Order: sequence, then C-alpha cells, then structure tokens
Amino acid sequence: MTEITRDVVIVGAGAAGLTAANELRKAGLSVAVLEARERVGGRLWTDVVDGAMLELGGQWVSPDQDALIETVAELGLETFSRYREGDSVYVGPDGTVSRFTGEMFPVSPETERTIDEITRRLDAMVAEIDPDRPYAHPKAAEWDTITWDAWLRQQTDDDEAVRNLAFATGSAMLTKPTHAFSLLQSLLMAASAGSYSHLVDADFILDKRVVGGLQQVPVLLAERLGDDVFLNRPVRTLEWSDAGVTAHAEGLTVRARRAILALAPVLYHRISFEPPMPRLQHQMHQHLSMGFVIKVHAVYETPFWREKGLSGTAFSPYEICHEAYDNTNHEDPRGTLVGFVSDRNADDMFRLSAEERKERILESLSHYYGPEAKDPVVYYESDWGTEEWTRGAYAASFDMGGLHRYGADVRTPVGPIHFACSDIAGAGYQHVDGAIRMGRLAARNILADGRV
Repeated sequence: MTEITRDVVIVGAGAAGLTAANELRKAGLSVAVLEARERVGGRLWTDVVDGAMLELGGQWVSPDQDALIETVAELGLETFSRYREGDSVYVGPDGTVSRFTGEMFPVSPETERTIDEITRRLDAMVAEIDPDRPYAHPKAAEWDTITWDAWLRQQTDDDEAVRNLAFATGSAMLTKPTHAFSLLQSLLMAASAGSYSHLVDADFILDKRVVGGLQQVPVLLAERLGDDVFLNRPVRTLEWSDAGVTAHAEGLTVRARRAILALAPVLYHRISFEPPMPRLQHQMHQHLSMGFVIKVHAVYETPFWREKGLSGTAFSPYEICHEAYDNTNHEDPRGTLVGFVSDRNADDMFRLSAEERKERILESLSHYYGPEAKDPVVYYESDWGTEEWTRGAYAASFDMGGLHRYGADVRTPVGPIHFACSDIAGAGYQHVDGAIRMGRLAARNILADGRV
C-alpha cells in the first residue's frame, strides 16, 4: 500500500475533477486525482470501434456553453459544425414521413399554433428561473409537485402537441418518462440552456463538435497533471474530519486537507464515509437518479442521405429512435448517423436479444432515411447503464418533489468534502460545460476557504 499526502484529493477524472485539479495546481496547491476507470474522461469517451472513430459519450458544443468553449480554445482544439444542409424528417402519429425545414415539425396548423403558444408560455416561465437557484422561485413547490406530462396535458388536449413539447426535456435530455419528473425539473433543464426554445432548436443545442473527439478535453487536462492522476483506483473509504480527509483507494492512500467528489451523485454510495455523511445527504442522494438512453452509432460507406437532400436531422415521438443526426466525422468520406433510444423504449429494447434489438433500431432509422439505413458497415450501441462507474445517461435528476426540497443543498460542502459534477450544475446542467463550471466553482471555494 502506497501512501501520499496532498493538499486536495479529487475523486473522479472527468471534466469536473480534472478542471478543479488544474485550477488548484495553478494556485500552487498539490493534488491527487483518483479515477476508478482505466481511462480519464468519465462520460466523455472517444474510441475506435471496428475501424470507426465514435464518440461514445458526450460530444456536442453549443454557443451558450462559454466554459466549454473557453476550455476547448485554451487547449488548442478545433471544432467543426454539424452537417445540417437539406431537409429534416418527421414521422407523425400515423407513420407518415414528412420532410421539412426550420424548427417547427410539419404538424397541422392547429397543432402548430398550440406548440407555439405553449412554447412562448414556457419561455416566459423559464426566464423567471435562476438555473443556480430553481428552488428559490415563488412557485417552486407548486411546479415541483406536478409532473411535466400532467402540466402539459393541462394546457391542451392535443396529444401530438404534448408529445412534441414533452420531447425536448423528456426523452431528449432528462431521458426519463415524462410522468417521472416535475415541471420544475423540466424548467431547470431549459433554464440551464438559456430558454426552452434553445432546447427545441437542434441547430443551437447540437451546434459543433471537436475535431478528433470531445474526450480530448479531459485527456489534455490530465496530461498537464502528469503523475498526479491515478487510474484504476476506485475509492473505497473516505475518512473525514475538520482536520482533513484520508482517501483509501485500491493500493493507494491519500491524506489531504480537502476532498472533491467529482462523480455523479448516484455513485456516492460506492464510497464508505467514516463517519457517515449527515442525514440530509443520505436523504437527498436517494432522490437523485440517472436517466437511461441508448446512443446508437451507424456508419455507412457514404452519407447516402445527403444525396437525397436530407440533413440527417430526424425526429419523432412515435419512433423507437426518437431523434437522429448526421454524425459524420470531420473530413471522413464515410457517413455516420447517431440515433437515440431513451427511457421506456430503451427498457424495451434491452429485453430483446442483441440481434433483434439491432434489427428494430435500424428499422426505425430506415423510416427516416430509407432502406439503406438498415445496412451499416459499423453498428454500435453506447449503453452507459451497464457502466459500473456511471450507471445511466446522460445525468442525474431529482424525482418528483425532490428539487425544491433538496436543490439548495446539492453543492453544499460537508466538512472538508466538496462536490463537483455536471449533475449539480445550473448553467450547463447535464453537459460538459456544467462539469467545467462546477470544477471551477469547487476549486474557487477551496481557495477562498483559506485553510488549505
């Protein structure tokens, strides 16, 4: 057993933990980053599968994500725009396939008016929400005790409008059934991106990618820390007191004055705390859970949909793959589609054999792009639900009523223990941008403390 001493020990080598570690190092403090996996990056993972480079985790950069944009530029990385020339595709409730341009789905004029009206209403509500303090809104308790689905159905009896409005924060972002989270949680998701309209604008929220993959951000941040990043070191026990912390990982013990837990809240229970966390944390962490989504990668010899005048952008709340995009790599002659299967559809898909699941998912993609979509040269499913050190995707959110009860406490330090991850971010919530913001915040709070 090796024992080392540092000013701060960071648990988790994702974007949050590595950002915090670099900020602390810049300020002259010593750090050790302990990572359970055999790689850095957390929910960012760029890998080569059957000869194709795939972004198995997070990948997009949107124009509101200042912290991520600054970090990408500072690391000397280049970005490229997602391909979006041509028509998008929408599949309606009766299976009719329609091509369209712009943000609005090709629905009936009455449904379009309903979607517009409720979107304006939501944008006005979101404008009142501080993403760092959603629980402080005067109507927080009221909005946190009605489900997202129930609130929408109070606004209209147009089912197609409800499904399309619910999609932006449900299947697409929180990746939970719309009856499983509150209106307030949905408003926080929208506020974290600046507005509800931003979430339904794919050209905004899914704007650019990093040449070579977004995992380069944590990889390059880790390189700056050198031997202070320790892989394959899951922390089993964390002893803590006002005097400091002792982190016991496999084969390594780190004594430090402060700790940052830079991992998803659903994983805190994997660590034995001595003494135990306070009662408030025990309760709060039981009300946070991961969503569930399958990220489907299909690589083809050519981007055949472009020849049909299609952008690759496709939506339908009635399809197994509720959304899909052109995900072709920079200057790659092959074409790549990425599709998403979330919440209950994902549950249903994993009750099938791998062969049948692939067949069903590709069939769904073919409804958007034609029969050519059924024959990729590379097919891969990112299933973060099976990842021991992740257990879902994209991030954690509160169950019904949890946000207004516990939202004020998710970032509050416990003695010498601080918290940093995208799951507890305001701006950039559930995104790499939020992870970077939380890493910076945890570092600032430790430095402001003055006792390190």
